[in-house]
Amino acid sequence: MGWVLSCLRGSVRSSVFFWRRILQENLLAKNGGSVFEVGDMLDIRLIREQPEEIKGRLSLRNPEFAASIDRVLELDARRRQAETRLQQLQSERKRLSKSIGMLRSKGEDSSLAEAEAKAFGEEMEKLSEEATALDASQRDLLLRIPNAPHAGVPHGQTAEDNPVLRSWGEPKECVGKEGHISIATRLGLLDFERAAKISGSGFACFTGAGARLERSLINFLLDLHTLQHGYKEIAPPFLIRRESMVGTGQLPKFEEDMYRLPEDDLFLAPTAEVPVTNLRADEILSPEELPVRYTAYTPCFRREAGATGRDNRGIIRMHQFDKVELVKICRPAEAAEELESLTGDAEKVLQLLELPYRVIELCAGDLGFSSQRTYDIEVWSPGQSGYLEVSSCSHFGDYQARRMGLRYKEADGKNYFCHTLNGSGTALPRLFVALIENHLQADGSILLPPPLRPYFGQDSIQPIS
Repeated sequence: MGWVLSCLRGSVRSSVFFWRRILQENLLAKNGGSVFEVGDMLDIRLIREQPEEIKGRLSLRNPEFAASIDRVLELDARRRQAETRLQQLQSERKRLSKSIGMLRSKGEDSSLAEAEAKAFGEEMEKLSEEATALDASQRDLLLRIPNAPHAGVPHGQTAEDNPVLRSWGEPKECVGKEGHISIATRLGLLDFERAAKISGSGFACFTGAGARLERSLINFLLDLHTLQHGYKEIAPPFLIRRESMVGTGQLPKFEEDMYRLPEDDLFLAPTAEVPVTNLRADEILSPEELPVRYTAYTPCFRREAGATGRDNRGIIRMHQFDKVELVKICRPAEAAEELESLTGDAEKVLQLLELPYRVIELCAGDLGFSSQRTYDIEVWSPGQSGYLEVSSCSHFGDYQARRMGLRYKEADGKNYFCHTLNGSGTALPRLFVALIENHLQADGSILLPPPLRPYFGQDSIQPIS
C-alpha cells in the first residue's frame, strides 16, 4: 500500500495547488473591460499578453521595473511548466490505477505498474513543491511592483516636474516673521520639550487652546464630510493585521517604515486608508451600494518622519499625527469623476478655513506606490514661505481591490474588481500650521475663521496674559 499512499499524497498536493491556480486565474478573467487602462498590474494574464506595454508604463516611474516584469514572466513560465507536467502525471496515474486494478482482478502481477506509479508519485511530490515555491516567489515579486501610471499622468521623475493645475487665495507674508513654532510656544498651544521627554523627537503635545483647536478641527472636518459631502463616518481599529497592510499596498514594500507589535504581528495605523478600505476586503458589493464613501479620523504612525535630511522641526513632519481620511469604492467608469469630487471635497476644507492653496498633479516618477493618478493639495505656509502638502488625493484603479479581493456584482451577474480612491480630508498638523500662521493678527492673537468658531467656542485665541 506504500505506493498508493505516495501517489495519493502527491496527487492531493498537486491537485490542490493546480486547482487553486485555476480558480485564481478564472477570477482574474472575470474582470472585464479594458484591463490595462485601469492599471491592473497584478493581472498575470495582462503581463503575459502585453509585457512591453506594461514595462513601458512602469518605466515612466523607474526603468528598473522593466527587469522585475521579466523576472515575473520567467517565474510564471517555470510555474506553468511544472503545473502542465503535474497534469500529465495526474492523467498517467489515473491510467495506471485502472491498469493495476485490472491486473489484480485477473490475478496477474502488477508490480511493474506499481513501481511506475510510485515513481510518478515521487515526481509529483517534487513538482508540487517546486510549483508552490515558484508561485510564492512570483506573488511576492508582484506585490513589490507598483501600480502603472494612468495614461494621462504627466511624465517626469521629481516634484519639480509636477504641474500646478489651479490655485485659490492669495499667499501672504507671515506677521512679524513669526512661524508656527514661535506662535504655538508663545500662545501655549504646544509643548515640544515635554513631548520629547515622553516619546523623543518626532512627537508633539498639544496643550490648552492648542488641544482644543486640534479637537475642534477634527470635529469640523468630520461634520463637513458627513453632513455636507455625503460620506459615512467610520471609527476603525488603530491596530491592523498584516493582510490588511498588504491589501492597500503598505506591505511588503514599506514594512520598515511602519510601527509593528511583533508579538501579535499587528501594525499601528499609518493612515485611516488602511483599515477603512479593508472594511470591504473579500466582499462582493451589490450595484446599489456603489459608490461607497467613507470618512474616518485616526491618529497615524510612521517611522520615516525622522529620516535624515528632512525637516522634522515643529509639527510639519512627525511620527504620530492626526488625520481625517476620505475613502471611496466605485465602479471603474465612475472613478475619474469620483477623483475630481474627492479632490474638491478636500479643497472645500481650505476654502472654508480661508487658507490659500494650490493643486498639483504628480508626475509618473513622483507617484505613490499604489497610485495610478494623484492630485496633491498644498496649503500656503507664511512661516515656511512656501506650500505644504496637506492632502494627497489618489485613484488606485483596481490595484488595491485585487490585493484584497474587493469586487462588485454587475447587472450582467458577473463579478468585477472595484476601483478604490482616497485622500486626506485633511492631515491635521499642516492644517494646524497653516491656520495659526495665516490667521495670526498684528496683536499676536489668532482670529479663527467663522466655520470653526462654533467648534472652538471662541472667535479667537488670545495671547497669554
